Amino acid sequence: MSVKDALREQRIETPSWAYGNSGTRFKVFAQQGVPRTPYEKIDDAAVVHKLTGVAPTVALHIPWDRVDDFGKLAEYAQDRGIALGAINSNVFQDDDYKLGSVCHPDPLVRRKAIGHLLECVDIMDQTGSRDLKLWFADGLNYPGQDNVRARQDRLADALRETYARLGSDQRMLLEYKLFEPAFYATDVPDWGTAYAHCEQLGDRAQVVIDTGHHAPGTNIEFIVAFLLRAGKLGAFDFNSRFYADDDLMAGAADPFQLFRIMHEIVLADALKPAAGIAFMLDQCHNLEPKIPAIIRSVLNVQEATAKALLVDHSALDAAQRAGDVLEANAALMDAYNTDVRPLLRELREDMGLDPDPMGAYRRSGYAERIVAERVGGDAAGWGA
Repeated sequence: MSVKDALREQRIETPSWAYGNSGTRFKVFAQQGVPRTPYEKIDDAAVVHKLTGVAPTVALHIPWDRVDDFGKLAEYAQDRGIALGAINSNVFQDDDYKLGSVCHPDPLVRRKAIGHLLECVDIMDQTGSRDLKLWFADGLNYPGQDNVRARQDRLADALRETYARLGSDQRMLLEYKLFEPAFYATDVPDWGTAYAHCEQLGDRAQVVIDTGHHAPGTNIEFIVAFLLRAGKLGAFDFNSRFYADDDLMAGAADPFQLFRIMHEIVLADALKPAAGIAFMLDQCHNLEPKIPAIIRSVLNVQEATAKALLVDHSALDAAQRAGDVLEANAALMDAYNTDVRPLLRELREDMGLDPDPMGAYRRSGYAERIVAERVGGDAAGWGA
């Protein structure tokens, strides 16, 4: 398959919450023209796909994107040329979850949390979504606060019950996070913990790698390679970090890391949609305009992927077998240092798209139109 053909098949899911107002722990800076409803988020996601050609699905977050009729919401998305993607649960914002959700010491709170996870599977049935994405804020701030082993048992019980509810064509994607909001011990703090739970559940439980959820200096591409080898890499949440879970535009902080990650994906022949890896964005745009920031992230992932596809694998393999460290490294660096923007412009023209998606958005007048039409929008989940 040619580089262009591989890029043409690439799919990148955008997150509904990135289109609405979001921010830091200190302030949400509201922007004009942000969506007021899930339907308007779909409108914005459809614009991103129309301009990039590779973002045909939008992930939902429940309850932030709750509607009376999810089947109708799915039809609305289909009419606009996209589909609903992963369903993301939320068991971290209610007061009941102060001491955790599925790991909480109170069985009534755990039942409430599990009930929400099962509700999310019900929503998947209505939307036709394949993936249930789980992230838990559960953890401890102080030694002795709770029994660490017992919390793992509670987590396993909740995952087992939710997994049993999935349909035969549905998957559970388990995300991990090093810390925050718990600072002493997090119940799913790393890929190993997520992998262990998924391995116990079955083939349709897989790990999500959020590129912002690691300690500084973590070799994320090693994690990618390991999980690919084990058949347990289900999805990515692409973003950038400088310090912690910054949720900045993909490729903004360390584009070389993004290239190295995509190189492992290409090596494993796991880029095409049939491989089953969901390439998603997980970002919160506090300062930059929402839609252009998402477009830029999509373009950055495309550029990293294009460079990964240009690696001369024959030369790389030969250098590795010969123990030639410099030539092996050069095979990667030659591809990374290639300017792939002309290639991507040609690809977009071949696909009948404007070769400059950012410029096309500016020229479209869409930003000015939604500012005029939408008043009082803040529907991201954080509020203003």
